[in-house]
Amino acid sequence: MELTFLGGARTVTGSRFLVDTGRARVLVDCGMFQGGPEAQVRNRIPLGFDPRTLDAVVLTHAHLDHCGLLPLLVHEGFRGPVVCTAATAELTRLVLLDSAKLQEEFAKRQARRDRSDPERAAEDEARDERAFDRELDVALAGAESPGGPEPEDLLAGAPPEVEIDFGEPVYTEDDANATLPMLRHIPYAMEHEVAHGVHVTLLDAGHILGSAIVRMRLSRPGGGRDAVVVFSGDLGRPHSPILRDPTPVSEADVVVCESTYGGREHEPADQAVATLASVVTETARRKGVLLIPSFAIGRTQEIVWELDRLLATGRIPELPLYLDSPMASSASDIYRAHPEAYDEQTERLLREHESPLDYPAQHITRNVQESERIVRAQPPYIIVASNGMLTGGRSMGHAARLLPDPTATVLFVGYQGEGTLGAHLVGGARTARVNGRQVQVRATIRSLDGFSAHADEPELLAWLGHFSRGRRPGDPGVPRRVYLVHGEPAAQSALAPRVAELGLDVATPTWHETVSLD
Repeated sequence: MELTFLGGARTVTGSRFLVDTGRARVLVDCGMFQGGPEAQVRNRIPLGFDPRTLDAVVLTHAHLDHCGLLPLLVHEGFRGPVVCTAATAELTRLVLLDSAKLQEEFAKRQARRDRSDPERAAEDEARDERAFDRELDVALAGAESPGGPEPEDLLAGAPPEVEIDFGEPVYTEDDANATLPMLRHIPYAMEHEVAHGVHVTLLDAGHILGSAIVRMRLSRPGGGRDAVVVFSGDLGRPHSPILRDPTPVSEADVVVCESTYGGREHEPADQAVATLASVVTETARRKGVLLIPSFAIGRTQEIVWELDRLLATGRIPELPLYLDSPMASSASDIYRAHPEAYDEQTERLLREHESPLDYPAQHITRNVQESERIVRAQPPYIIVASNGMLTGGRSMGHAARLLPDPTATVLFVGYQGEGTLGAHLVGGARTARVNGRQVQVRATIRSLDGFSAHADEPELLAWLGHFSRGRRPGDPGVPRRVYLVHGEPAAQSALAPRVAELGLDVATPTWHETVSLD
């Protein structure tokens, strides 16, 4: 029995893990790589297996870097179920249709630019081809792990000389629509056999609505003790608003754990809320505009929740709030439809007939025209727009307008991946390229990580500590190895020795590396 790390290895996106028992093949997540051009070209690398041989996919949650390549999987022949929670199924529908639409629109814009500037188009194509060759070499090197399949087999017969049309979308809206009927939802905490001998239990991860830890029990073909593999997915933070805390898990043979915030500790939640209040108050005093780039699913709902609480307790003035993300609006509707996932505090507010997912002075934009009309509004006001790292979406148009404005503030409220415009600005850049145009950065740039939906290092260690507490290596239930995924190399290097201090053997797999589960 083997596990292959086809994504999320030494990077924070593209989560994709293949479990092969000899009798069944099951994929945990099928995410898109996000970030700069070097990261995105990985979406063009062959999947690493023949999708027609795959029995099922298990989805941890609906963020694009965990579900975003499902339509490509279907386009290339996968016909099995995609197993997830009910809320994840609903949110995944939003994410995939939006992703496909954006890709098709981007491809059309790119084609127009290429026709108007063929010399620049040739340079861009040559750059993409070089990046593709570099990333393919990385994948091939990882596939040469001892005991793994031959690299040529792993890359499904796609040699380095394969021609890729980088101007075409990775997949289309037709592909996304073909994927939706395959979503099969199961409840938390009930074991289901998703493929022959592969028994899956989903446990609450507390990251976004419907997010799950995956406990996978693998029956051995020749009999004997079952193997248990636990995939953390993205772990949320204890005591975050709206959702329940991540579920403790205490027994496994192998653990695959995220490491996004390895080596880092979030600022206290109370401090983050206090800073948010002061930024809103300062925006009102300066009669400026506050732009909060935010991911549509999870982060936006939490920010609106906190603004509503701050207003209800008199800690901020009532400024107009423009929620400029149709996906975020639709996601909030799905959040409202799943109160069974709420924590005790949110349940209490609902019992008291409050609406913690709505801000009294909010304006929801339904189309591009309404979004463009925000510029005519009289400051001060707040804009919450996706996406959170300024790599696309409506937040880009607002950033282009507001970054040169000294009365404006841009407040980042989550992780900024390497190579993104968000990371560039948080790093202190005084110029930025936005939508192809160079702008001066005169706006105030602020950053908070107290609203992160990811567990920080102490919280990750506390969750992993359940596997070893009161036991020694080799005792029943103590994992023989913990694999750190979904993190940059520096974060993993910081976290790994701390995991080892818990008495757990730890490794950081490479992209396309295969390891034994026997």
